[in-house]
Amino acid sequence: MRRSRLTTVLLIPVVSLAAFALAGCGGSSTGASGERPVIVVTTPVLGAVVHDVVGAVADVQVLMPNGADPHEWRPSARDVAALDHADLIVENGLGLEGGLVNAIQIARDDGVPVFTATDHVKIRHVGAQEGGGSSDPDRAAGALDPHFWTDPLAMRGVALALPASVQAATGLDVQPGARAQATRLARLDREVTGIVKRVPAGHRDIVTGHESLGYFADRYGFGVIGAVTPSLTTGAEASASHVADLAAAARAHNTCVVFGEKGTPAAVTEAVASEAGARVVELSTHALPAVGGYDAFVTDIADAIAAGLRSCR
Repeated sequence: MRRSRLTTVLLIPVVSLAAFALAGCGGSSTGASGERPVIVVTTPVLGAVVHDVVGAVADVQVLMPNGADPHEWRPSARDVAALDHADLIVENGLGLEGGLVNAIQIARDDGVPVFTATDHVKIRHVGAQEGGGSSDPDRAAGALDPHFWTDPLAMRGVALALPASVQAATGLDVQPGARAQATRLARLDREVTGIVKRVPAGHRDIVTGHESLGYFADRYGFGVIGAVTPSLTTGAEASASHVADLAAAARAHNTCVVFGEKGTPAAVTEAVASEAGARVVELSTHALPAVGGYDAFVTDIADAIAAGLRSCR
């Protein structure tokens, strides 16, 4: 493993890689430090898929705790050291990991290869209705949406692209794992299609916590009325006029559900729902379930959305 200027500046000792665990993704190596290449992944959801692709041939370390808000999470000194000593970094990209951007760039400058998942996804742009005419670059129509992981076919493209970077960085051939994962993700897409087809055509418009479900909506034929926090990040604030306008739009679309999520202020979500005459249904858009991995993560979202909207009849 390399020791670069970043680690030297921080005066951080090299931590035994065997001590790192894969958050929510099945565990990592039990062998001696350095026996296998180390792939550091930024988010648990992305880490689950990376782990399934590479299998047991590399140690996969996920930096963010399961359920952490990727927009707000900040790395520790140990996390920064892990990036600097990785054989390969896998990031989401498009600014999702706001607190990690500088640390990843320093590691890249020091020679650590970085695989950016959104380089291998057809990027969605925020629609005019969602953007609400804002001049904020994280809210405005046309902004690049980083939340691709709710679309299993977008994730399939990432899984198929990953082996080239793994082989270049480590010499390992993980093509078989990528092909197996691609088959699973195609099957998952068919399963989700079956779940959401039960939602009537007149009840397929959704209100989200923030701009996090656009890829899911585009893939499975839903419309996004707007978001409680009208931004691609969770740190933005909703004005009273936005709450009123969003509630009015929800009523106009006969939407009886507001989908809340981690990072969206509960009081604001409840205010929108109250004014719209709707109820709040919480979605887990960033956290893996206790069992089932990425597949269960996506089907849980699909089940909750389908059940919520079907209740609007």
